Amino acid sequence: MTDTVIDRKQKIFDRWAPSYDWLFPSVVYQAIHQRLLEFVHLPAQQSVLDLGCGTGRLLNRLATQFADLEGTGLDLSAEMLHQAEQQNRYPSRLHFVQGRAQNLPFASEQFDAVFSTLSFLHYPDPERVFLEVGRVLRSAGSFYLVDPLLRWQPALQVLPMPAGEIRFYGFEARAQLGEQAGFRCQGHYFLLGPVVLTQFSKLG
Repeated sequence: MTDTVIDRKQKIFDRWAPSYDWLFPSVVYQAIHQRLLEFVHLPAQQSVLDLGCGTGRLLNRLATQFADLEGTGLDLSAEMLHQAEQQNRYPSRLHFVQGRAQNLPFASEQFDAVFSTLSFLHYPDPERVFLEVGRVLRSAGSFYLVDPLLRWQPALQVLPMPAGEIRFYGFEARAQLGEQAGFRCQGHYFLLGPVVLTQFSKLG
């Protein structure tokens, strides 16, 4: 069932890819990215991973702000990655890979920071994704999780959608997922409307 849902979502994002950056939601995403950067602190010679990178807008912004940054974007959609490659302003420092967040095709302790911006709500196995993020992060690395809240929600709210359910995680649910995977929750920060950044630090 999970593979069927993932395949369905992949086809939807493949169709959206050519016009994705001209759609209204993309304008909102760019505003969210701009606010997110105010909270990002990275070491020198940093290596970062963007889960659900889409057309690569966030990585391009990060590479502009951090001159030594090496970035990798991962996405389920081959068409989104094609758009990301076409718009890559830093081809020597940014690279894009097709894959799934619950089975990351990267070595352990490869990255200083991992980002997930408006993509975590799509993952059917969030516990597994957190474990994979913890595996590929170096000790004391940061995980920046950005997703919307439903203000009336309990700790977790699941909404059925034609392409497969999406999940909205409250503060408590986010902190619990992180704790189970070996993270410390550093705080929750509203970025734009109901969209919240939860910042985690890997323990040990």
